[in-house]
Amino acid sequence: MAHYALLDENNIVINVITGIDEDDTTNLPNEFNSWEEFYGNFHNATCKRTSYNTYNNQHYILTNESKTLSDTQEKAFRGNYASVGFTYDEINDVFIPPKPFESWTLDTTLLKWVAPVAEPILTDEDIQAGKRNNWIEDTQTWETITYTD
Repeated sequence: MAHYALLDENNIVINVITGIDEDDTTNLPNEFNSWEEFYGNFHNATCKRTSYNTYNNQHYILTNESKTLSDTQEKAFRGNYASVGFTYDEINDVFIPPKPFESWTLDTTLLKWVAPVAEPILTDEDIQAGKRNNWIEDTQTWETITYTD
C-alpha cells in the first residue's frame, strides 16, 4: 500500500489517496510508466507519492503505541507526509505544511515552520494537567493556557 497526493494547478494538495505500492507494477496498465502517472491521469490532477512515515524530513516507525525514529533515514521521502493544504515544492521535491502564522519561518532542514521565539517546554505534569502553549501573533509571544473539559 502506498499513499499519493493529488495537486491542483498551484501545487497545493487537494486530496491524499491510498493506492498500489509503487514497486508493484504487475497490474499497471501498459500506457503508464508509474502509479503516480496512472492516478494523476485517473483524477485529472498532478499526482505525487507521499510517505506516511515521514515527518519533519525524518522517517519514523509508527505503531499504535509509539512513533520511533528509524535507524536509517534513507527511507525519508519528500520531507513530510502530505495533507490537504500542503504545498508541493517541485524544485526541492518536498511537501511543506501551511504556514501557521505570518511571523514564522521555514526550517529548511526539518521542513517545518518555527516561531521567532522558542516555545516554552511543558513538563509531563503540565501536559497531564491540560496545559498547552498557544502562540499569540500580535505580541509574538507564547501563552500557556489550561484546557478543561
